Amino acid sequence: MFPHLLLSACLLLGCRQSQPVAAAPAYVPPVVTETVLPDEVTVFGNGNDGYLCYRIPAIVKAPGGTLLAFAEGRKTDCGDFGNVDIVLRTSRDQGKTWSPLSVAVDYGPNQAGNPAPVFDLTDPRYPDGRLFLVYNTGVASEGDVRNGKAIREVWFVTSTDLGKTWSAPVNITTQVNRPNKPGVNPAYTFKEDWRSYANTPGHALQLSQGRYRGRLFVAANHSAGPPQGQFRDYSAHGFYSDDHGKTWTLSPTVSYPGSNESTAAETRDGGILMNMRNQSGDVKSRLLAYSPTAGERWNDVIVSTDLPDPVCQGAMINHKTPAGQPVLLFVNPNSQTKREKLTIRVSQDDGRSWSQGKELYSGSSAYSDLVIQEDGKIGVLYERDNYQVITYVSFTL
Repeated sequence: MFPHLLLSACLLLGCRQSQPVAAAPAYVPPVVTETVLPDEVTVFGNGNDGYLCYRIPAIVKAPGGTLLAFAEGRKTDCGDFGNVDIVLRTSRDQGKTWSPLSVAVDYGPNQAGNPAPVFDLTDPRYPDGRLFLVYNTGVASEGDVRNGKAIREVWFVTSTDLGKTWSAPVNITTQVNRPNKPGVNPAYTFKEDWRSYANTPGHALQLSQGRYRGRLFVAANHSAGPPQGQFRDYSAHGFYSDDHGKTWTLSPTVSYPGSNESTAAETRDGGILMNMRNQSGDVKSRLLAYSPTAGERWNDVIVSTDLPDPVCQGAMINHKTPAGQPVLLFVNPNSQTKREKLTIRVSQDDGRSWSQGKELYSGSSAYSDLVIQEDGKIGVLYERDNYQVITYVSFTL
């Protein structure tokens, strides 16, 4: 389904490949057998700083190397809906130590969640980069929203000082959502009747090369119309901006009912690969869709049997090997039954095949996000131990 891609030898982490393997020598990583990596640091711990629970991690690297770790700070319980803020901690030493917690978004007694941060590095007005934080708000539970009793809106704020201060929030719901709820807003009269809505979760993306260089892209998902069995009212989509956030364009819906919680990464030709959770559960594997036009249209969805999944979020990011070879990295729980065994995998062919992977943590683990540190190490921010903590760990290929 990715006709433009060149197949290469799967040389990282035991990648499985049905095509002939090239004989050219390349970097091969050492075998590592630990199930818990050393030097892991707790970034968000339940009960700290006035929040009973922390969930839904997202992380990005600023120009200069500062890491910014976001999460939902849930004040009263670990449920998805309630008094939820988006909180932030930063690290200037490659994740070894973290700043005191600050609040990036507070929607009063209601929900602000699904943080999707991304740095815009191509706006000439901001030569040091500008941080976008795209998020959702809600005033009712997901069940009530899905049943048409409320909607979820889409907003963003920006920062030019690494999250110390933030712009006024901008509501982009009419541009990137399709709700039919004129009682909430007279402009919400879309026949598509989108109800539930969630950004990625995890970091968003800026295209770095090709025709679409500079495009900001946010992976997302929605439900449409009344609830259907096996969550078939859910589908993934995305939205993007080519003018540094002045306007936003909705991408087409991915044609797989039940596709949900999506993450995206740039392919080596400047396109986008979307990697989605299969909420319907008909197959306990990740779903992949490629867009040669960086979100303007999607090729057919592939069920990736290389990526088992227990119906949980996962994270994906671009990286390069020490030899300069572009690869994709993906992390999620390596199970079809439980949220456990957090495992990172490598693809050298833009998602056509994936390595068997390396287990990062053998115990309870769930949502995660990936970042590439200034020193080239891979960083993972993830939930573990039945959602008791969100920790950070880094390592090399």
